[in-house]
Amino acid sequence: MQKILTGIKRVGAWSFFALVVTLTAACQPSAESNHEVKKEMSTPSSTPKTATFAGGCFWCSESDFNKLPGVIKVLSGYTGGDKKNPTYQEVSEGSTGHVEAIQVHYDPTRISYEGLLNVFWRHIDPTDPGGQFADRGSQYRTVIFYHDAEQKNLAEKSKEALNRSGKFSKPVATEIKPAGIFYPAEEYHQDYSRKNPLRYRNYRWGSGRDQFIINHWGEKNPDPPAEAKKEYRKPEETDLRKRLTPLQFEVTRGNGTEPAFKNEFWDNKKEGIYVDIASGEPLFSSQDKYDSGTGWPSFTKPLEPDNIMEKNDSSHFMNRTEVRSKHGDSHLGHVFPDGPKPTGLRYCLNSAALRFIPKEGLEKEGYGDYKKLF
Repeated sequence: MQKILTGIKRVGAWSFFALVVTLTAACQPSAESNHEVKKEMSTPSSTPKTATFAGGCFWCSESDFNKLPGVIKVLSGYTGGDKKNPTYQEVSEGSTGHVEAIQVHYDPTRISYEGLLNVFWRHIDPTDPGGQFADRGSQYRTVIFYHDAEQKNLAEKSKEALNRSGKFSKPVATEIKPAGIFYPAEEYHQDYSRKNPLRYRNYRWGSGRDQFIINHWGEKNPDPPAEAKKEYRKPEETDLRKRLTPLQFEVTRGNGTEPAFKNEFWDNKKEGIYVDIASGEPLFSSQDKYDSGTGWPSFTKPLEPDNIMEKNDSSHFMNRTEVRSKHGDSHLGHVFPDGPKPTGLRYCLNSAALRFIPKEGLEKEGYGDYKKLF
């Protein structure tokens, strides 16, 4: 591989594009063998190096770079802003200065930084300063974050070569900036394309990314969207213990109750939907949320009644109606007959049992059918 890469540098950066595509197709592991391949790559033959790129949706960038020979690990995360330890929700709102990005750990004896740059250019629209494809906003702009002077020099030369190539009618808008603190994204975002292949394929195709690649680079046979009904299931307990915080696990699996006024969503006024933290099934909408004065998120009705189960609860010497998710079997809270009109109901829930999807992120998260609500 080293001899090949040395030869590539002599013939110029653009000749490398065709080689990268060929190598990717030839070396790309099947879904079944992916873990074995990554295991073999976990012991690089030289000191690994790090590259950081922002190419719009980090699910797509992570998937693209994970397929490359010589890449050891790819992390999705946030960087470029001032907010410490940002959350996905904060970044997706565009107020933190951060961009969705990936951090690529690679073996420089198997793939060069120039090779990573060429792959990066081929999977974005470098002329778009306002986002990438369906994802709009500064948090989705493209950036190359360099880690040393050599990476900076190579990135600038690569950008200049792309501008001179005449490949695009507009100038390249991708920024080149020094790398700063990289905050890994939440665990459910990591390796997303493998863990959620159906949702990922539908999102990627619907975003227009693959169609752009076909039109500008001649790539063939991208995965089309997969048509299938969404299925929500109760995760294994071992998985939930790893994925949930102690409070989330205690509330959803142990029927616990979080403190009033000291929880994430009691006063959340943003537009979007609330889904089960365990299964992802849609439960409630911000349109039906109101301030009950209790200190817990309260709703007048479910977004999807079929995803809600009600059970008699006589614990703590009280007679109440417990609310649980149908597929995830998560304890959500209780429903009381003292709510406002027109339902007269108050679904009093635990924030720890919920995940909020802002309206701007519905399409990306696979809940695009609910965009019409807002």
